[in-house]
Amino acid sequence: MTESNTTTTTMPSLSIVIPMYNEIENVSPMVSRVHEAMAAYNGPWELLVVDDGSTDGTPQALHKESKAYGNHVRVVELRRNFGQTAAMQAGIDEARGYLIATLDGDLQNDPNDIPRMVAHLIERDLDLLTGWRKNRKDDLFLRKIPSRIANRLIGKITGVRINDYGCSLKIYKSSVIKQVRLYGEMHRFIPAWVAAVVPPSRIGEIVVNHNARVAGESKYGISRTFRVILDLLSVYFFMRYRARPGHFFGSIGLALGSVSGLLLVYLAFVKFALGEDIGSRPLFMIAVVCMIASLQFLTTGVLSELISRTYFESSQRQQYVIYHRTDACDVDTDCWAEPEMKMPENSEGETPEAATDSDKHA
Repeated sequence: MTESNTTTTTMPSLSIVIPMYNEIENVSPMVSRVHEAMAAYNGPWELLVVDDGSTDGTPQALHKESKAYGNHVRVVELRRNFGQTAAMQAGIDEARGYLIATLDGDLQNDPNDIPRMVAHLIERDLDLLTGWRKNRKDDLFLRKIPSRIANRLIGKITGVRINDYGCSLKIYKSSVIKQVRLYGEMHRFIPAWVAAVVPPSRIGEIVVNHNARVAGESKYGISRTFRVILDLLSVYFFMRYRARPGHFFGSIGLALGSVSGLLLVYLAFVKFALGEDIGSRPLFMIAVVCMIASLQFLTTGVLSELISRTYFESSQRQQYVIYHRTDACDVDTDCWAEPEMKMPENSEGETPEAATDSDKHA
């Protein structure tokens, strides 16, 4: 597989995207490690570092390294700290390679895994290959256990079952990842978002190295566990109901309406058949609340359908993604099947021309 027209290039062009925030101590070692890992890569590559509004001198250190190594080391500075997801999206938008690799800038991900992952992705013809930190060098209770629980929960809800959603070391085909827009803190769910564009069978996983942090401070804590749960609800909604949100809200509304209807039927039987008072019963208030909630959910479903259609029509986005088409001809003028001219047959199974000839002979 090759993208370049030169005969010496056998590997596709690769953009390595690394978001960094207050990692001045890791700038020089990171750039050096990336160059050591890519020394034998037989193809064009670039290193694109996104500074996410650092305040410790990280941008200045990155520009110094760019001048030392060359123009293939590109630095993108954000005006302020927008978060890792926004920084990663900025790097993906700026990347020029046929393939895009992402990893953290704290050197816990090993750049030496990149060439091996690229070869694996090409060999298996995948659209996304994510790393698996099988021997993770992190705290057991604050990082490992919450991560394992989150990985299983995410895999069960999204249907994309991989062992390590949190590993930033990933290889993408540029044409695929550029169709996915990342917002908030959705970088943790990239495989799930990619699965909305390609089938899960084109998403792979491979064991990678993981190192303990030796410089700088971690930007993550136990509090992110709660954010993951909230983000997961958004991922589930957009994966299942982005094009039909009325089904999501409508199903809840119908369920509540059914409960309310059953309760009201029962209370009507108690009132008119048994002659008992129902006005002061808690069950009556529950039935009324369920009925009101049902109407609200149904109304929300209708409004969300209107918003969804407005979104797709105004943004010119389609509800489908074409993977491949045959473009051997001009679809407007060529490659049309010509109809075969067949003469109609009479009741005796002969064409009018054959019947005329037989009449002449008679």
